[in-house]
Amino acid sequence: MGKEGFLSPKAIGNRIKAKGLQKLRWYCQMCQKQCRDENGFKCHCMSESHQRQLLSGCWYRVQNNIVYNEYINDREHVHMNSTQWETLTEFTKWLGKEGFCKVDETPKGWYIQYIDRDPETIRRQEELEKKKKQDLDDQERSAKFIEEQVRRGQGGREPEEAPVFTELKRESEEEKITFNLAKGSCSSADGPSKASVALGPSALKAAGSGKRKDAPSTSEAKEKKKKSALDEIMEMEEQKKRSVRADHWLHPGIVIKVVTKRLGEKYHKKKGVVKEVQDKYTAVVKMIDSGDKLKLDQSHLETVIPAPGKRVLVLNGVYRDTEALLDSIDERKFSATLTLDSGRMKGRRVDGIAYEDFSKMA
Repeated sequence: MGKEGFLSPKAIGNRIKAKGLQKLRWYCQMCQKQCRDENGFKCHCMSESHQRQLLSGCWYRVQNNIVYNEYINDREHVHMNSTQWETLTEFTKWLGKEGFCKVDETPKGWYIQYIDRDPETIRRQEELEKKKKQDLDDQERSAKFIEEQVRRGQGGREPEEAPVFTELKRESEEEKITFNLAKGSCSSADGPSKASVALGPSALKAAGSGKRKDAPSTSEAKEKKKKSALDEIMEMEEQKKRSVRADHWLHPGIVIKVVTKRLGEKYHKKKGVVKEVQDKYTAVVKMIDSGDKLKLDQSHLETVIPAPGKRVLVLNGVYRDTEALLDSIDERKFSATLTLDSGRMKGRRVDGIAYEDFSKMA
């Protein structure tokens, strides 16, 4: 059995493997990492760094020379001599000016990053930004509600300043410490006792009966006040729960439109009715034109905006799962005005409901 160490057969074999070429099937192009075998490649694909790179997108920042060397590997590539650019640096600057790539110069050279202008990617980014903005609005609204409750609990008075404590210092060590006690406090403490002695039994009975008469009225007022505050808090909490936006909006009985091109032109931009919702994000859709049934993810669907006066269903936001009538459409703000037709808020007119938050009812 061989000795373990630098000159052991296993160590020499590992160095030879690390030095030589590896199989391309175990090379991760996105992370630019070469793995030795299938097990190493599988572990890399399950690693946190690979998953993070996968979520951030495939377009990452690389050096322009690397891109150029990969491009000229093709025999049929367009040569730099036949273009208007004499050097790779000029071509890199032109890509940055035209907005095709993000370009920056470093001591190691020029780096570029491709800008994805695919309509689907742009729409997804806009939806994420809009969702973040709405989450921030909900947080600000809840913070204001908490401040209002604190102010009501304090009875409208301003918060008292915290006392400032200072260190006890003497100018000289021989000086004595003296305390001045106010005489008024002693006299005020003795006042009530003298008054109570002077009062007769009849006066005490009258005072007791007066307290008993006043007690029910004050307790009733406190109970009413507590009930009203409790009801108000419950209503605000219910509204707060409903106002939290969800990342799923599918609902049976609504009309939707297929936006994915993976199913071909037969179903692209065609309308259907949601018959069943599975796992919140998947819908069984029956196409209106052909009658075919498809199982689609909500990312491949979009809401349908009917003509004014038609019935719609609110799919997200404060009035989720509420039926309404479409009054008008604001094309500039991509929103609409609805009149609620069910629930406690029936008859209420609501403005600024985004297109993706409601859909036509079947």
